[in-house]
Amino acid sequence: MIIFHNPQHHLHDGRQEMFRGRLVPCHENPSRLDYVINELQRRPVGPLRQPGEPDLGPLHRVHSAPYLDFLAQAWDDWVALNPANAELDILPSIWPVRGFRHEAPSTNFTARLGRFSFDSGSPITAGTWTAALAGARCAIEAALAVSGPAPEARAAMALTRPPGHHAGPDFFGGYCFINNAAVAAQTLRDAGARRVAVLDIDYHHGNGTQTIFYERGDVLTVSVHGDPRTEYPFYLGYADETGEGEGRGCNLNLPLPTGSDFATWRAALQQGLDAIARFGAEALVVSLGVDTFEGDPISQFKLASADYLQVGATLAAAGLPTVFVMEGGYAVADVGINVVNVLQGFAG
Repeated sequence: MIIFHNPQHHLHDGRQEMFRGRLVPCHENPSRLDYVINELQRRPVGPLRQPGEPDLGPLHRVHSAPYLDFLAQAWDDWVALNPANAELDILPSIWPVRGFRHEAPSTNFTARLGRFSFDSGSPITAGTWTAALAGARCAIEAALAVSGPAPEARAAMALTRPPGHHAGPDFFGGYCFINNAAVAAQTLRDAGARRVAVLDIDYHHGNGTQTIFYERGDVLTVSVHGDPRTEYPFYLGYADETGEGEGRGCNLNLPLPTGSDFATWRAALQQGLDAIARFGAEALVVSLGVDTFEGDPISQFKLASADYLQVGATLAAAGLPTVFVMEGGYAVADVGINVVNVLQGFAG
């Protein structure tokens, strides 16, 4: 397994987020990845590499140009409003909800910020764009490593933050700005895989990934997650969302109740893998969130650290070229152990 890690991830370091009615220090912070790197140095499962400068075509095929332009320019626009803003994070405060024009031609920064976001818990900082773009490069490089008639590896990982699965074609939220799993899936398609599956095992539904591929028949999206009736992101992730148009039947949501244990969760995982086999996927992208851990501060499943070894082995049994993409996990001191357990279990 080859692991492409993001050497610029620490440039995205939010000061605070809105969480349950108050501003708190960000749960998604640079130490999350540092713990994984430290554990990989203790228990190596493959070489660690930095990404190069791959063609960014897949990024532009899953995200809209106006959205990417906004992200690239957001910090400069923010500071141009008032130089004192350099000491603050950017947090949205207004959104175009039902009945509003979502593409109103406003030039006001706050209005544009709301147009491209869906929550107030995802701060943009001076280094957010740089960190997120480097993460997309990791995803592309990881996908290329397992592609082609003579792939370099059976599996690869994009070890990066900020995470990505909540980012849609033209919106950010849930700590996510660029959807790295979608970028990896598109890269696999561009490299010749006729059908690709994205399997999201983060505690929270991958609403951005679902939205990007919802009307496509070449990418199957499967998500095992907390029931959106009670869990973020609330407004997507229900079992009756199965795709539209060419994508009808190509989206599978497997929501589980609060407190689900490993046996219940693993049965849903197998159900998802069975669907992937029926779909005839030629490659697999795994949105690897370990916020399913029993000690996670913002999630409600009961997986133990040892269970992640079995998760990795179960994923390996699918027998597909596999790209892992780092998503959530906020019991920070345990994130490294749990992520490396998945990779070690996969490697056998």
